[in-house]
Amino acid sequence: MPSRTRTHVRRTTALALAVATTLALGACSDDEGSGDGEGDQDPAAVLEQAKQTFDDTEGVQISLSTDELPDGVTGLLSADGVGTHAPAFEGTIKVSYAGMEPQVPVVAVDGKVYAQLPLVPGWDDIDPQEYGAPDPATLMSPEDGFTSLLPATDDLEQGEQVRGGADNREVLTEYTGTVAGDTVKNVIPTASGDFDVVYTVADGKELREVVLTGIFYPDSEEMTYTIGFDDYGTAQEITAP
Repeated sequence: MPSRTRTHVRRTTALALAVATTLALGACSDDEGSGDGEGDQDPAAVLEQAKQTFDDTEGVQISLSTDELPDGVTGLLSADGVGTHAPAFEGTIKVSYAGMEPQVPVVAVDGKVYAQLPLVPGWDDIDPQEYGAPDPATLMSPEDGFTSLLPATDDLEQGEQVRGGADNREVLTEYTGTVAGDTVKNVIPTASGDFDVVYTVADGKELREVVLTGIFYPDSEEMTYTIGFDDYGTAQEITAP
């Protein structure tokens, strides 16, 4: 082959490789930008979809916790259980009350809350607000429960993407904002003032975590509650004990 022809072939091949490499790198960059997470989406639209998904699911595993309550406060330390859209809840709650921190089995259904109180046989019909807690069944309500926070969030912004789920295989996206105490009262009845909130959403549709920071109890310092949601679609029949 003449040298001029060989040179032309080498230049053509090099140009083709350069173009192919550029396209491949561009595709990789796009993939990394979208990944398994949502990328840059309208935060309000993401929370609207997350609310719809939660409100439509049959049931979900719920966890709520705080590291500690302010000194002298009667209130909710933690809760774990299943909530359904009956509405109903079955699980355990841990409260700080009269110097004790009992962990109490609870069933909430048909507008009543039943608990197995320490040192008392059987189940008692209780008023959860006496312990600084809401009726856990109402927390599944689209109007008055957890998801009532989402459309009431101001200054909403997309935050970081984080790993989560089983073996950290999911890419979750955080959204930050503020929620007024009048709405946060749906979760903790004595809440007041504005609250900082961080939502964690999976695949643009499943609300996985809510972190609320503010004044939850009268005459106390601000504190943080972390609320987790898992096992969407849980089916569990909950009846009064």
